Amino acid sequence: MLKRETFQVAIVGCGRVGMTTAYSLLLQGIPTRLILYSRNLKKLEGEKLDLEHGFPFYPSIPEITITTKPQDLKGTDLIIYTAGAAQKPGQTRLDLTKTNLNILHKILPPILKAAPHALVLIVANPVDLLTYTAHRLLDLPWGRVFGSGTTLDTARFRFQLSQHLHLHPDSIHAYIMGEHGDSSFLAQSAATIGGIPLSYYPQLNQKLIDQVYQETRDAAYKIIDGKGSTYYGIATALSHLTKAIKNDANLVLPLSIPLIKPYYQVQNISLSVPVVLNRNGVRQTLTIYLSETEQQALHHSANTLKQTLKQTT
Repeated sequence: MLKRETFQVAIVGCGRVGMTTAYSLLLQGIPTRLILYSRNLKKLEGEKLDLEHGFPFYPSIPEITITTKPQDLKGTDLIIYTAGAAQKPGQTRLDLTKTNLNILHKILPPILKAAPHALVLIVANPVDLLTYTAHRLLDLPWGRVFGSGTTLDTARFRFQLSQHLHLHPDSIHAYIMGEHGDSSFLAQSAATIGGIPLSYYPQLNQKLIDQVYQETRDAAYKIIDGKGSTYYGIATALSHLTKAIKNDANLVLPLSIPLIKPYYQVQNISLSVPVVLNRNGVRQTLTIYLSETEQQALHHSANTLKQTLKQTT
């Protein structure tokens, strides 16, 4: 018999984001084994059974394991970390810093002891500060710990702009960079549609570009105000990242990565820049052209995060 390649994914934190991600992964047949890790075993039992009822319709049938014990994550290839308090109406992501840093310090080290070769994808907010803390706490090689960062922000911007221009979002090549939060910014100088710089594209002007970015930045607040939390968009983005890792895709994405080496003179913090993602994690960062104003925005984002971390730790 041919040996089937295994790809084991563990979701740590099985709230709305974690479970929607699990569902999205199963719908695409990505993991060969899916581990759901949480402290509430009774809820996990219900979630597992509900997911298993979809087995006749998934592309493949993985093993689903539920556990409250870190040692059961042995052999995991990818840890998707969603544990922590969720953003509530009126809160910014940075308001969650102290609570979610404390949770991360308790949960992650025992898990990595059981699964020392795993990649760690941080999703819980504030994702940039949790990513940087996890990198320092776990002492893993650079690139093994990274955050979902502005992947969703970028998708939101491309979607919002596509609606105005009647284009497919894939045809819009633009990144939201910096903090996954209020100090993010559009890297407009490097943005193109069909090879045409964003600033020169027909039907576009600076007022509309600024409007679309504002809609993007405020999207999460609007969703949270309407339904309490966001989870469909981020779960879809996470399954996209997971598939890229499994397939060793060398895909370029804006992810939150610890900047150990200077990136436009920014370092010693995690924030989102374009990176290459493959089976080993983040392979490298890509230094795209940024205008002076955009470089200032990058520094502002970094300083905002550093100040919050300093005040919290």
